[in-house]
Amino acid sequence: MPAMEARLPGILADIEELVRCESPSAVLAAVAASAELVAAVGERHLGTTPELIVLDGRSHLRWRFGAGPARVLVLAHHDTVWPLGSLETHPFSVKDGVLRGPGCFDMKAGLVLALHALAELGVPGGVTLLVTGDEELGSPSSRELIESEAAGCSAALVLEASADGGALKTARKGVSLYQVRAVGRAAHAGLEPERGVNATLELAHQVLTVSALADAGRGTTVTPTALSSGTVSNTVPATGVFAVDARMWDPVEQLRVHAAMSSLLPVVPDAVLQVTGGPNRPPLPASSSAGLFDVAVKLADRLGLPPLASAEVGGASDGNFTAGVGTPTLDGLGAVGGGAHADHEHVLVDALPGRAALLAALIDELLRGTDDA
Repeated sequence: MPAMEARLPGILADIEELVRCESPSAVLAAVAASAELVAAVGERHLGTTPELIVLDGRSHLRWRFGAGPARVLVLAHHDTVWPLGSLETHPFSVKDGVLRGPGCFDMKAGLVLALHALAELGVPGGVTLLVTGDEELGSPSSRELIESEAAGCSAALVLEASADGGALKTARKGVSLYQVRAVGRAAHAGLEPERGVNATLELAHQVLTVSALADAGRGTTVTPTALSSGTVSNTVPATGVFAVDARMWDPVEQLRVHAAMSSLLPVVPDAVLQVTGGPNRPPLPASSSAGLFDVAVKLADRLGLPPLASAEVGGASDGNFTAGVGTPTLDGLGAVGGGAHADHEHVLVDALPGRAALLAALIDELLRGTDDA
């Protein structure tokens, strides 16, 4: 702990540097600039440059330490949901022990903690640090990279922000994403609406059908979200589309929802229905994190940190992918604070040294365990 307390000014300076480099996922040039900065900050602490991996125009970074195979994967991302210009309305600040700024909690502070933990350990062999640039989009380009890096590791440690009160995230719902598109036929809404095939009416039927796929008893949510249809108010809409966000604890439920979504049939005569999408992330089950959480609890006690709590959350992360390939995964090891994606996003400064110390101790313990094996 004293070592990490001494690192706190540097941790804060690094978080500020990364937060001030805005990196919205969809702006490729901004993500590339952020990757360049993360590489420079990482080289300062780790003494080596990362491998830049560009997939579909998106910039990811990988540090591999030691000559042998990776045993521990440390996973972070540097993209955010915040659009360019957010610093003007949500400026970086540290006041009364609270750090604020776009993307600070989700998850640039966690990325900085990873850099300092590895530096404090002397860049231990057997660790891979992977920093992706498209997590907030669902990791479309980095999924295979994440899964390949996680395969065969004894553990994946994910630096996403903590749950409330600093709880580690020991289970996450799986996510499936869909688009339901209706194709009809345009007609004048006043003169001859009967000649049209109303896409809005078709979507209305489908929204109700899709909503009914939810199962509260199993914790499955199926939520129609963004919807658009038609062009002008006096024309029977010829096309329309809505998005669906489905989340579930159970992979069997994910299959059930997918089968039902894939079997949707049009209701309005002559309408055509097109359903695209499917499972995006598998569930991260509590069984995947149980052993690692027990280790973390013991280490937190040894370090004199507050008792660790666990949380099961509906949000997904790249930890879903690592658990999906069978790698034990512990998530939510990043900053303590709140307000991810929201105006009140913030990080609690006094918790940062403890989180860095816990991560370092966890990596060290896992490496020792694999050495003993």
